[in-house]
Amino acid sequence: MEKSTPAPHVAMLATPGMGHLIPLAELAKRLAARHAVTTTLLTFASTASATQRAFLASLPPSISPVTLPPVHLSDLPPDALIETRMSVECTRSLPALTAILAELTPRPAAFVTDLFGMDAFDSARRAGVERRCLFFPGSIHSLTLFLHLPELSAATPGEFRDLAEPVRLPGCVPIPGVDMLSPLQERSSPAYAVMVHLAERFVEADAFLVNSFDAVEPEAAAALRHPKPGRPPVYPIGPLIVTAASNKLRDASNKPTRDPCLEWLDRQPARSVIFVSFGSGGALPQEEMRELALGLELSGQRFLWVVRSPSKEGSVSANYYDAESKSDPLGYLPEGFVERTKGVGLVVPSWAPQIEVLAHEATGGFLTHCGWNSTLESHVHGVPMVAWPLYAEQRLNAVMLTEGIGAAIRLPETKEKVTIAAVVRDVMVGERKGALVRAKVAELQKAVEEGLREGGAATAALDGVVENWVGGN
Repeated sequence: MEKSTPAPHVAMLATPGMGHLIPLAELAKRLAARHAVTTTLLTFASTASATQRAFLASLPPSISPVTLPPVHLSDLPPDALIETRMSVECTRSLPALTAILAELTPRPAAFVTDLFGMDAFDSARRAGVERRCLFFPGSIHSLTLFLHLPELSAATPGEFRDLAEPVRLPGCVPIPGVDMLSPLQERSSPAYAVMVHLAERFVEADAFLVNSFDAVEPEAAAALRHPKPGRPPVYPIGPLIVTAASNKLRDASNKPTRDPCLEWLDRQPARSVIFVSFGSGGALPQEEMRELALGLELSGQRFLWVVRSPSKEGSVSANYYDAESKSDPLGYLPEGFVERTKGVGLVVPSWAPQIEVLAHEATGGFLTHCGWNSTLESHVHGVPMVAWPLYAEQRLNAVMLTEGIGAAIRLPETKEKVTIAAVVRDVMVGERKGALVRAKVAELQKAVEEGLREGGAATAALDGVVENWVGGN
């Protein structure tokens, strides 16, 4: 951007959940650092937790956080899926959002939101914001699925999980029906209708900003770059994650002290510890939690496990909106487990500084739910993965990571201690499949570094986005 051109101001809407807020905030930081872009970052009241408030308070002056007024959600059923809750909250917030956007100064050159905020394009249009962009926080595989979802839904009379053949999309790994997004597994669910509705609006975007990079999904990226009438241009600008250097948050009180689990890692050999965490919203049923504990013990590998209280089967919505455990999760572990494994393992309740753990030289593996932010963090730090997907798009991510790029080994559906132990050993020290996975993530780590350099693919994509915004003024 030429010096004589005023730096643009943009408005960004982060739908509920830290997994949506963090990458959008990182995008705003990168835009400020490279192009002096200023941002109004809008968030929802439902997730205005102490953790979120501390995160927003830590942002640089170029980013101005604004929380939308609360809306009532009490009429939603207690078992309403995450996707339904987010869509309803967004829709009910549109009048307030329109008023805020209309009053912003300087006038925003663009409005950016993630997939659950597609209806907010109406507010941006009414407020006179000319450029409306979709920030897609997931993989290119997931974006491709959304772009084809309306026609797929119309062409599939029954449930996706009952399909005899996998779903085949341009450039993508074949996706078994059972591994499609969890809200698409029940056609009669309100969440299914929400997802199709959002997908139908994707074509209204002026551009897709995708939190992924070519090396992890080369064929899918190439397919989306191929021009198609009516489809917005795609900019793979990822990975957008918090780095160990910039992540100063310890907890809601923003303590600057170093976490004890990092001091424990300091005493472990290089690449010897498998980190076990299912994200801020992930919890296992109690029986699977028990098998995981016994499997880690049986593996003989060092481990650092973020333990959360068990969930009811398939219940994640409550955790997603409130990531704090309501009871001591260590009390659900097998009797004597902590004592028996204290020489090789460390269990911590509810939370650990994931970025710092993955960046630590002692960390050699990551047993993960395959949330996309966690996946990108693993690539950035070159950590091989054991895939244990839980909900949302995580099963699709697991397919891409295992059957596509080969950066993970997936556990079978039946979670038994013997299998868990075998897969953990394979990823950590295996000489065949595990060795290939470790080599692949090392390649991806280099690809990330190259993409973020001056002239790299992600940097060039971000430059293209800003040029588009400036040209629209």
